[in-house]
Amino acid sequence: MPKITYRMHNDRPPPQPIRVTVPGWAGDKQPRVDGSHEQPWHCLPFSESARYGLELLYPFDAELRVTSVDGVVQLDADWGTPPADESSWPPFRRFGDDYYSYQLSLDIAVPAGFAVRTEPHPRYFTDPTYTCPLAVPALIRSEWWPMVFFAIFRAPPPGVTHVFRKGEPVMAFVVIPEDPAIDLSPMALDDVAQRELRARRLSISRDTLAEGTRWVSDTHTIFDGTYRNLYRAARARRPADDDIPALNGS
Repeated sequence: MPKITYRMHNDRPPPQPIRVTVPGWAGDKQPRVDGSHEQPWHCLPFSESARYGLELLYPFDAELRVTSVDGVVQLDADWGTPPADESSWPPFRRFGDDYYSYQLSLDIAVPAGFAVRTEPHPRYFTDPTYTCPLAVPALIRSEWWPMVFFAIFRAPPPGVTHVFRKGEPVMAFVVIPEDPAIDLSPMALDDVAQRELRARRLSISRDTLAEGTRWVSDTHTIFDGTYRNLYRAARARRPADDDIPALNGS
């Protein structure tokens, strides 16, 4: 795992590992039993993806509301007097008609061969109110770029308001190899046959693998713990120092 360091300007909270909060943006603490309503945290692939990175919290007392009026982004907040330690005030500004920028006052350093990618926070995809801000993905090669970051956000569509509230996560960062270097090709026939055989065996054994975990939500959607049970079995075979912390609510 690469070592990541950061420096902050001004009195703002540092980035932190993404917290899958239950109850919270990841859903309510409803058990996996018949009649429960399905929750984002019930899906292990989503929960794992959600905490694969860092999150940044909105640090200001002033609530910011972002709308689009006649095709132009509007930023509405009572920023008050600029703090003495803030060199860029207000920290949010229009960026063309459809976007706006946020001066993060943050520098994240990564080792050679890695880069920082900005992303929407996972709660954007679970927010039933559609008020969560939408950060635009960007790749920052911070190994040789020591400048403080600014982020770009997409303006909401007409009739929707994005809201920034103190203490709420607004965007995410992941550290990835700086160049994808993907070697993509069709599977060899032997690999196709092997994976198809494994898939069929898993399908045939699904009732056994899911025993005691099948449930039906209040929307009549069927769930079972086959993937979750296989995941736990795979983790059990790893060295102890490679363990992954359990998810909140899992």
